[in-house]
Amino acid sequence: MTITNTWTVVQMNAKPELNGKANVVFTVYWVLTGTDGTYTGSVYGSAGVTLNPDSSFTPYADLTQEQVIGWVHNGMGDNVAAYEVSVAKQIADQINPPVVTPPLPWA
Repeated sequence: MTITNTWTVVQMNAKPELNGKANVVFTVYWVLTGTDGTYTGSVYGSAGVTLNPDSSFTPYADLTQEQVIGWVHNGMGDNVAAYEVSVAKQIADQINPPVVTPPLPWA
């Protein structure tokens, strides 16, 4: 089974001003959606991010989804793989349900 995973930023919280910078992101809300072409699984979460004074600052209006997802992944470490495994399990469970509810035999 080949699963295509897509990470999407759905919202960001920002401080209006921090250390002379405007709209500094501190929380990113994300969704991971996986599909095998027929079945879909998803996970929703949030990640805190911290302004690194030694890194270059990207103004809020110039942020890209890829850049922000990179921050999220860097902060998650091994949890990135764990979330992707969770989505794969959701899809596998749709293909081969671990629990079924058959109709009552006397119905």
